[in-house]
Amino acid sequence: MYVYNSAFAEFTKHSPMIRITELRLPLEHPDTALPAAIVERLGIAAADLLDFTVFKRGYDARKRDAIVLVYTIDATLTEESGVLARFAKDQHVNPAPDTSYRFVAQVQEPLEQRPVVVGFGPCGIMAGLVLAQMGLRPIILERGKKVRERTKDTWKLWRNHQLNPESNVQFGEGGAGTFSDGKLYSQIKDPKHYGRKVLTEFVKAGAPEEILYVSKPHIGTFRLVKMVENIRHDIESLGGEIRFQQQVTDVLIEAGHLRGVVLASGEQIRTDHLILALGHSARDTFQMLYERGVFMEAKPFSLGFRIEHPQTLIDQARFGKHAGNPLLGAADYKIVHHAKNGRSVYSFCMCPGGQVVAATSEPGRVVTNGMSQYSRAERNANAGIVVGITPEDYPGNPLSGIEFQRQWESRAFELGGGNYEAPGQLVGDFIKGIKSSQLGAVEPSYQPGVHLTDLAPSLPGYAIEAIREALPAFERQIRGFSMYDAVLTGVETRTSSPLRITRGQNLQSLNVQGLYPAGEGAGYAGGILSAGVDGIRIAEAVASAMLGQAD
Repeated sequence: MYVYNSAFAEFTKHSPMIRITELRLPLEHPDTALPAAIVERLGIAAADLLDFTVFKRGYDARKRDAIVLVYTIDATLTEESGVLARFAKDQHVNPAPDTSYRFVAQVQEPLEQRPVVVGFGPCGIMAGLVLAQMGLRPIILERGKKVRERTKDTWKLWRNHQLNPESNVQFGEGGAGTFSDGKLYSQIKDPKHYGRKVLTEFVKAGAPEEILYVSKPHIGTFRLVKMVENIRHDIESLGGEIRFQQQVTDVLIEAGHLRGVVLASGEQIRTDHLILALGHSARDTFQMLYERGVFMEAKPFSLGFRIEHPQTLIDQARFGKHAGNPLLGAADYKIVHHAKNGRSVYSFCMCPGGQVVAATSEPGRVVTNGMSQYSRAERNANAGIVVGITPEDYPGNPLSGIEFQRQWESRAFELGGGNYEAPGQLVGDFIKGIKSSQLGAVEPSYQPGVHLTDLAPSLPGYAIEAIREALPAFERQIRGFSMYDAVLTGVETRTSSPLRITRGQNLQSLNVQGLYPAGEGAGYAGGILSAGVDGIRIAEAVASAMLGQAD
């Protein structure tokens, strides 16, 4: 049957289905093989399979010469109960869960007070969208510019060495995720299927439909730009308001209750419900919140470099004879090494067929990150190779991690020549401990440019020691990983927020009622999808609190 959902103004089909997981087929199989495999797996007649959808499709490349596709299938049968009874002890055949989203509330008449969201990255976008869909008309404040204006400012840094501290890779519509690989997968627990809601909204806004079923979905920067614009228009059409170039410089707190915010212009916006979706680089805002007594604590993060290899090398190492198969796309990797000095070294934010980008938001500092387009067609693969850092490495107050990051970002600026070029070194030279003087077979992609040097002074000694040990160890997992001409570019410091704005069971600040820390900046997410999921959770908490008061 069809159920009309007025909040979305669309029809959704609901019918009982059976979910089959771990259905494995050869990489190159005909279309007819999948329904035949479903019938065989369930032991039913072909006529009993009425319909099926691919809920997830991944691959198993552990045997690179015998790569298989791994499906999760939702099937509609003529009769489900008997099949489920026969497979009662089989963990791979179960009733398909209902992943449709249901709002916790729906406001028919506008409330006098409106919730405020600070930040319009993935968390703020989803929080604002869900609040708007519930009729709560959020006011969203973003310190940066609209996404297309922001893109122009970002290119000025990359091409002309000109940084705009308020409009860059970190600040502006879409948040830091706009200039990334656009990865849309996460390992978070998601019992309410909020991730499905995020992906569905992204598809409605123009993302490719395949993100709903491929195991490692991504969008890419160019497609993210249009998608973010479309979601903004949806929020506005539902009564929400997005204000750009509006930096929050103060919060109004009375007797432990949030009462509003103050903007850089001096304007005050009164509200009892404020979502902080700041992102991990809003350092001046963290400072202000700390000075106002908002409870926060230091948390672990990571430091390291970006590494670049030819994408063809990674494809061959991972896929062998299947390298270049369109179903597999550009190969990625995820690796970790536990060094003798007790540090863990691991790959972070791997970007197949992408580029290394200048990601600083502060003058006189160099920060690297990775980005890919949807096609992932650039010549190099890049990833962060980073070392775990704990609060014991930067003792002090909760803001000490920020100063620790700044120390190494400033050092990278100096080593790169003081003009936003990044310091770089060939992997072979780095392992030997000698300064690089010329590039080899790998041309680095970082813009405004790479200044070859010795990277040893660019990170703490224990991090350098651990990475030097890890690179040859990674060779044993990916042949060619420690190739002499691969390039390291420094420094990667913004892997995650160095602090957590701690919240309680009601998702509000521990000591300021009505203040809702959210997303990556508050220490509760680590990527686009998890940030979007956290935005939904926070929006629901705000709606429940507002309507509880209204009643």
